[in-house]
Amino acid sequence: MRLPLLRGLSLDELQDICVEVGLPKFRAGQVFEWVQAKGAGAWDEMKNVPAAVRDALAGVLDLSPVEVLKTQVSREDGTRKYLFRLEDGQTVETVLMLYERKVARDRATVCVSTQVGCAMGCAFCATGLGGLVRNLEAGEIVGQVLDIIRHVRQEDPEFRVTNVVFMGMGEPLQNYANLLSAINLFNSPKGQNIGMRRLTVSTCGIVPRILDLARDNPQVTLAISLHSARDEVRDRLVPMNRHYPLQELMNACRKYIEITNRRITFEYALVKGVNSGTQDARDLVRLTKDLLCNINLIPVNAVSETGLERPSEADTAEFARILSESGVEISLREEKGSDIDAACGQLRKRQGGEYLVLNGKV
Repeated sequence: MRLPLLRGLSLDELQDICVEVGLPKFRAGQVFEWVQAKGAGAWDEMKNVPAAVRDALAGVLDLSPVEVLKTQVSREDGTRKYLFRLEDGQTVETVLMLYERKVARDRATVCVSTQVGCAMGCAFCATGLGGLVRNLEAGEIVGQVLDIIRHVRQEDPEFRVTNVVFMGMGEPLQNYANLLSAINLFNSPKGQNIGMRRLTVSTCGIVPRILDLARDNPQVTLAISLHSARDEVRDRLVPMNRHYPLQELMNACRKYIEITNRRITFEYALVKGVNSGTQDARDLVRLTKDLLCNINLIPVNAVSETGLERPSEADTAEFARILSESGVEISLREEKGSDIDAACGQLRKRQGGEYLVLNGKV
């Protein structure tokens, strides 16, 4: 029988386990900080924890880093792509993106996966080509960040992650309980202490869970994969739209803003001949003009199996101009790691005859 993952336990849960095995509660705090703040990947790294305590907990909890199958580093911008193999042999990819700013602090953003594969079937997304295998446990989600920290601190002992985006493989809101656990662990003052507003959850539009998130964790940043302002087009690009069409989704967005008073980011992948024309831009203005939001434009990266292409730079510029001149707040996503196929989350490779889907969502 598999032991519970230590990396997925809250401090309260760890305290309860300490009591169950006859240890004082304060030992839980020591172990929690070693794991969540310092990234300890082995029991003997916990120098101020007695061996008897470590042995007692090692008998009931699993503390082991996931296996790094492959690492690639961009020569262009330092983006790092990690392929992790989980205990059951499944694989997920995690991406570290580094941003240097002339004003304000630099950012180190980790894009994490929440599922092995994905059931959403979005037209431009490589992950959906392999379908959904399983949800990740909270410890597997958190472990992606902790293992990247362990890896980078071998070169830079002061390295820390400033932002986490749940935009890798899978639909985060379909793994809701583990998502919330991971968010709270990342935010813990005794852990990485990443501010809630520096944690971004991206969804294709699971309406009931959007409202749950507003009530359960109103401070995180919400990003919604929109990609069209017309149901007939969005049905093709984002099949979840058939369950929760645009009117329902926009009503949920309004309710979310009312509850949280937080701005929503709408992700919009521009696809040549599908959703990138001038009328598409005008429809998008109409759909979002009265919402507290911004729109992140993403010229799509081609995935050979989908047949989708990115629009020309001129068409992208015209689309952005229409939105901007209509008063819509926009940004154009900065591509990271394009020389290692890490940009826009559409990388996939074959290994052993199976798809390895790497950071599959836009």
